[in-house]
Amino acid sequence: MKNDWLQQAESIALGDYTYELPDERVAKYPLTRRDQSKLLVYQNHKIQHSQFTSLPDFLPSHALLVFNNTKVIPARAYFQKPTGATIEILLLHPEQPTRIINDAMLVRGSCVWECMIGNKKRWKVGDVLSRDIHINEQPVELSVAYADFERNEVRLSWDADVPFLDIVKALGQIPLPPYLNRDTEESDSETYQTVYADQHGAVAAPTAGLHFTEHVFEKLSQKGIEKAFLTLHVGAGTFQPIKADTVTEHKMHSEQIVFTRELIGDLLAKQDCIVAVGTTSLRSLESLYWYGVKLFRKETTSFFIEKLYPYPFDEADLPTTREALESIAFYMDQENLDALTGETEIFIFPGYKFRMCKGLVTNYHQPGSTLILLVAAFVGDDWKRIYAHALENDYRFLSYGDSSLLWNSTGG
Repeated sequence: MKNDWLQQAESIALGDYTYELPDERVAKYPLTRRDQSKLLVYQNHKIQHSQFTSLPDFLPSHALLVFNNTKVIPARAYFQKPTGATIEILLLHPEQPTRIINDAMLVRGSCVWECMIGNKKRWKVGDVLSRDIHINEQPVELSVAYADFERNEVRLSWDADVPFLDIVKALGQIPLPPYLNRDTEESDSETYQTVYADQHGAVAAPTAGLHFTEHVFEKLSQKGIEKAFLTLHVGAGTFQPIKADTVTEHKMHSEQIVFTRELIGDLLAKQDCIVAVGTTSLRSLESLYWYGVKLFRKETTSFFIEKLYPYPFDEADLPTTREALESIAFYMDQENLDALTGETEIFIFPGYKFRMCKGLVTNYHQPGSTLILLVAAFVGDDWKRIYAHALENDYRFLSYGDSSLLWNSTGG
């Protein structure tokens, strides 16, 4: 007999989590001033409209805002074959000599990355493609070849003593979301980054953070609202639509996350009002709780959260949020760790009970996406009212669009 959670999950009809999104409502470009975007505030089943500069007015002074400080790398590159065919390579995840993204940016000479490959049928095994680039006005030859054809793993090699991050900056373009339906422009290298991004490695921006400016940070500070940072390197899988008939069969992408010991202390001090800036921060924080569960239950010290790991538990078998965080703090102190790197493929859909986050700052997401399911898990069926209000009031949608502040109303 199936568990109740599995029956509930399999009964989710994806058609109930879609809506009509006219193309003209998709923001193709950002506003000139980031913080002038609209802000919809949802709390206690009520909706009101404001401007993003007023965000601090809707937050209690004891709130802790948690940001994702990942930085988008120019991960899309093009190579020309002697025949004239163009091969597109989109860097997804490092494989050799390290899978740790922050470390992979420092590798010199050669590395292997899993990639998304455009026009793959024209690039055969054994073919070596090359490009000349310039770093600090010095010529550098970069060559690429398959390390594993079936796995889309590509070896990149270069003839200069420079880190891979320099190669990427000189070589590639910022990969915009496919639904923008336009080429990357020079301005995107700045506008498609948060002002606080400093950890290179994402292929998509944590777009809820694009609205923040120094002016907004100053207003938050004046109110005594604290901020903290984690790192989740956003992957291209965030744009993958759900194609499976049953949502639990959807293949969730795994993304790398990094937490500092300082952050764990901040979360313990402010656990009664944690507000995630973006779905990536929320997924990271909820994953952190479940890692604490694994440590508390002495299951493993390995940090990997499987997509359905949270669901089968009886509530009585789980630690409190404080106990989970204290288990992580104890482990990090015992191992003398200043930072903790893990991976998560957590899938949050209706029926999920939130353990860490009371509030969420987020943009408006694609119909029928995993992120709509996450929002629906957070606010219940009111997500339909929220999106209807946004459409009726001329909000701009998706990555470069307007914002919302949502408070958890599902009893999580």
